[in-house]
Amino acid sequence: MSPLEKNGTLIFRLSALLLLIVVFWPGNYKKQQVVPDAEHGIGGGNLSEEIIPSFVSFEMEDAELEQELVFKSRTLLYDTHLVESGENVSELAVNFGLNQGTIISTNKIANTRLLQIGKVLKIPNQDGILHTVRNGDTLSSIAERYKADSEDIKTANELFSDRIAAGTDLFIPGAQLDWVTIQEANGDLFIWPINGAITSSYGYRRDPFNENRRQFHSGMDIRGSAGTPIRAAMAGRVSVIGYDDILGNYVVINHHSGYRTLYGHMSVIRTRTGASVSVGERIGDVGSTGLSTGPHLHFTVYKNGVTVNPRSLMR
Repeated sequence: MSPLEKNGTLIFRLSALLLLIVVFWPGNYKKQQVVPDAEHGIGGGNLSEEIIPSFVSFEMEDAELEQELVFKSRTLLYDTHLVESGENVSELAVNFGLNQGTIISTNKIANTRLLQIGKVLKIPNQDGILHTVRNGDTLSSIAERYKADSEDIKTANELFSDRIAAGTDLFIPGAQLDWVTIQEANGDLFIWPINGAITSSYGYRRDPFNENRRQFHSGMDIRGSAGTPIRAAMAGRVSVIGYDDILGNYVVINHHSGYRTLYGHMSVIRTRTGASVSVGERIGDVGSTGLSTGPHLHFTVYKNGVTVNPRSLMR
């Protein structure tokens, strides 16, 4: 055999040996376990069990620990943010990775449209809302109300007992504002019952029939042509229809969350007491019945029986 052939044979044997070492090296191969037909289904088969090096299992355990820490309740901390021109609550919530309701609640924002440039906002390190403790509230009753965990509330607020004084602002981690409250704050609760200019706003004004007297205007007047369809500003149930010497033909609709709307001076009423109406449904036509200076709609909003400014709640 020539030297060249000898070298080729030696190289081949060394390559084969190296391949066997790689394949059968402990920790780098898969054990083949023969499984009986009854266990593995028709025809039987091989069940592969990969042997994983011990260091991989430690990494997996560490990953599980880190994941648990992410969801663990933590102490409430605040950062601050100075509102700049063009910023709004919705964009700030996205930028800080929070819900709108969290920023609205923790800063007690009544109307997001009136957010002023230069206002300092508190930015919490977690989602949640504030709850003002009332007489009779307990930690367990508050937790139940918001479907939260009592221990999470204690951790977030650094409470050392279950006793909480009335008037305390308690942060409820993970809780969210209901959609009605968010709609209220954003001014998106009601649609406009008619399209038109506001001829008289909510609040004190000079009496249109007596210039020497001021009166409180409980709603707002919206100009409209006679016969213009009047739409329900929110879904609800018609509670009253009738005629009044001042309001003329009017309709009252009860809504959820303590809201009620009134529509006055109609030329025609197109609904009935007890009827369920959807948002935008026609309930009457613009007119000038009752005490009126011309065709328009008088629109009043009540919250728990008290009038509120409709304009701040309209889209």
